[in-house]
Amino acid sequence: MNGAPARGTASRVLFRLTVGRREVIGRQTVIEPGGTSGWHYHDGTLLVLVARGILDHPGADCVPVTYRRGRIFREPSGPSYPHVARNLGTKPVTLFVLYLNPVGSPLSHHVDPPECADQ
Repeated sequence: MNGAPARGTASRVLFRLTVGRREVIGRQTVIEPGGTSGWHYHDGTLLVLVARGILDHPGADCVPVTYRRGRIFREPSGPSYPHVARNLGTKPVTLFVLYLNPVGSPLSHHVDPPECADQ
């Protein structure tokens, strides 16, 4: 599988280390106004800090979920938890993400948007 088709985003890996059978990756992502991660899921659990802006983060049920600056949240792993990260605002969103992945797994897997999604 390939990564989600993001647009209006820029990411950089801050660190990467292996601990046993896990890979711990720190990454910074900036989502510009109108930008999106594309619908995807992860093989490992993620911890996400919204450092700047307001993140729109619905899951497979398309229920609106909004995280504001200073919020930390957890993203569960696996194909049962597809989601999208979007910036519906007028200012960039900055995220710091800690990936706890199985060694060798990609950062994300693309999935088609659910039927309820508007993108």
